[in-house]
Amino acid sequence: MQNKKTYDRATQDVGNILGMEHVNVTVPDQAIASTFYVSGLGLTRDPYMMVGPGNMWVNIGQQQFHLPASEPQVFRGHIGVVVPDLDALQTRLERVQKRLADTAFRWSAKKSYVAVTCPWGNQLRCYAPRPQFGSMTLGLPYIEMPVAPRTARGICQFYQEVMHTPASVLQERGAAVAQVQVGRSQVLRFRETSKAIPAYDGHHIAVYVANFSAPHTFLKRHKLITQESDDHQYRFQAIVHPKTGKLLCELEHEVRSLFHPMYERELVNRNAGQSIFSYQKGQDAFAA
Repeated sequence: MQNKKTYDRATQDVGNILGMEHVNVTVPDQAIASTFYVSGLGLTRDPYMMVGPGNMWVNIGQQQFHLPASEPQVFRGHIGVVVPDLDALQTRLERVQKRLADTAFRWSAKKSYVAVTCPWGNQLRCYAPRPQFGSMTLGLPYIEMPVAPRTARGICQFYQEVMHTPASVLQERGAAVAQVQVGRSQVLRFRETSKAIPAYDGHHIAVYVANFSAPHTFLKRHKLITQESDDHQYRFQAIVHPKTGKLLCELEHEVRSLFHPMYERELVNRNAGQSIFSYQKGQDAFAA
């Protein structure tokens, strides 16, 4: 018998941007960064790449934080993080508090997440796994940044028409939010605000796209390419209205093709619950 139930097939659309691979912010002190990201958040320093003092890649499930050594950058807005256990997270944050006492580090438990400020002011919201994040148990489900009033709709049009990916405008707590679909379980969020927005300091995200050439054609024609990195990667910074060219906001995108050698690279993640006091044989790795 034919199933007469109707389905909204658009809910299964993914679009051209298949994943946000990393968020990059520079930090002035790798030891303090390690205390925060590895000891505090319970993440894993990549054991194979960027193992010297000039840069640190920190694995979080299938995504990463990239932390080159330089003057600190602060992501405008906040970064969503999924961790497997919020209670264990709070225990670790308590343990690193003294070591980070002379920094901007702060944390507090909210109703549905733990709010954490990194030693240089980056805002994180840490959540337990939940249906809205799909099957993610450790990772970066979203970023959210403030944008000027009356820009959300144009930002949606940019991602729809230039990046060829689904996007929509939501109304949340009296503000318009442009939400861009990234693969199955990630989104980029741009929230309108009348408050002053800090100057852009160069932090960036990396995304993988299936159709590599179409966005490049538009961006090159409008002189928006900031770096022709190599055969597999380019960068742009300005998000503009696709019809008028008006600048709507700035966030550098490191755009990678699916032929990039690091596409679907398997990342090592440790089980942050392991310790010498409660060690369980065979449980060192975390399957994200």
